[in-house]
Amino acid sequence: DLQRLELYDNLLTGSVPSELGSMARLYTLSLSSNSLTGSIPSELGLLANLQVLWLTDNLFTGSIPSELGWLTDLKYLYLDGISLIGTVPDEVCALRDFNGGNLMQLWVDCDEVECLCCTRCCVTGYCFVV
Repeated sequence: DLQRLELYDNLLTGSVPSELGSMARLYTLSLSSNSLTGSIPSELGLLANLQVLWLTDNLFTGSIPSELGWLTDLKYLYLDGISLIGTVPDEVCALRDFNGGNLMQLWVDCDEVECLCCTRCCVTGYCFVV
């Protein structure tokens, strides 16, 4: 079974297929630096073994799905460089290491997304550790 899917910087377009959520043994998913559109599929929350989710620098829209909070093994979540809106869901913040979870890195664009639990915020291209 596939455990790592790294398709970063491959000129990919279109939306992320919800079927990715059925790749149960996947522990790394990197789709960063492409031109992927649409929303982040909530089905990614079904990837029970996922430890790294890297979606940076794409054209996603919408909000961060609360289902990502189901990823209890997640250690690294990179969502910067994306046109997301809203607030990081409480379910995702609950994964942070200071809340007893495993999530050590959480990056978003804080000028678009309110985040009280991020480790790195980006505002108009400038990123800083929080």
